[in-house]
Formats: sequence, structure tokens, C-alpha cells
Amino acid sequence: MDGLLINSEPFWQQAEIEIFGKLGINLTPELAVKTIGMRLDRVVEHYFDRYPWNGPSTEDVTQELLDRVTELVRTKGLAQPGVYDVLDLVDKHNVRVGLATSSDPQLIDAVLDRLDIRDHFEVICSAMDEENGKPHPAVFLTTARALNVAPQKCLVLEDSLRGVIAAKAAEMTCVVVPDHSLRDDPRLAIADRVLQSLADFDETVWDQLQSCTPP
Repeated sequence: MDGLLINSEPFWQQAEIEIFGKLGINLTPELAVKTIGMRLDRVVEHYFDRYPWNGPSTEDVTQELLDRVTELVRTKGLAQPGVYDVLDLVDKHNVRVGLATSSDPQLIDAVLDRLDIRDHFEVICSAMDEENGKPHPAVFLTTARALNVAPQKCLVLEDSLRGVIAAKAAEMTCVVVPDHSLRDDPRLAIADRVLQSLADFDETVWDQLQSCTPP
């Protein structure tokens, strides 16, 4: 969801730089991109382990970050190019669609409401409900079970390296539309297809991907 359906990564960077800055952590955009795709509570633990602070608990910092990003999404969030066309495409092919994300349900609701796309998803799953977040495949496997679809017959659309690793660990076909900071990362080669934009996901790509998925 974050970075794939909505251009929220700048919001995360802004919130993290603001809030960690108040805790004495000089977080740069270059450092912030290293946690893309990581569950929020793990991001906070990541920085606390490296730069422990006195004052608010990690739980309080997590909630403050979540509230700030939710505010930015509800007031400024925009769909990524191609989102509505891709949702129409999969609807046309009558496939079952689930949302599997590392984000908290609070932010999921904000994004779905802001973009008005809730009705496109039969199932919505958050990695916050799993013991492990991405790159562990748990949230993808949970979503597949909820859809009653074998993992090997699932197609995942992702924007982060952690998400791609999770999808392939789940034995799913994966298309990645990488964040601009990751576009030259050779590790993305494990994806079945790399696209520069969701707007590039069309009938031709759909047909080509059928060869990756068992009948």
C-alpha cells in the first residue's frame, strides 16, 4: 500500500525526520529509505536500538509517527499513477483481490478512504497482526488463505525490496514498482517483473505473467 497505491513515502520521511529529530536523532532522507517496507513498530525499535533516547516509550513514538502520517495522508495523499487503471484491470479479469500491507489499520483506513478504493478489496490484512513483518511472508500467506487461493497462484504487486523477498518466500509471482531510491538495486532481479510505474501494468503485462502462474 505505502508507496505503491499512494505516494506516502515522502510523508513517512517527513514524519520520521520531525519526530526522531525531537528525540535527538539526526535522521536524513538517505537513512529513512533504508526502512521502507518495514513495520512501523520495528522501525522505531530499529532506531531506539541504535540511538536510545530518554523520555517517551517506543510505543508512544510509534503512535505519534502513525498519527502524523495519517494526518498527512488524509489531507495531502494522492494515488500513484496507474492505480485506478490496475484496479479496473484486475476487476475486469474477475480475480480475487486482497490488500496485504505492513501498515497499521489506522493508516489503511486513511488511505482507502482518501483514494476511495475500499470496494476493490475483498480482503484486507495488516502485518501488524502477524508475529513477523516483511520480509517474512506471513502477511501474504494470511491474505492468500483469506482469499482461499493457493500461494503459487497469487500475484503480488510491491514497491519495496522487503516486500519482494516476502512474496518470493511465499512462492508467489511478484511484480515490483520500486521506490525511486531502489530502482538500481540489483536485488530486485528476484522479482518476476520490474516496472517503472503501475501505469505500465497493462493487458500485455497481464498476459505475459500468466506463464509465471500455474493453471
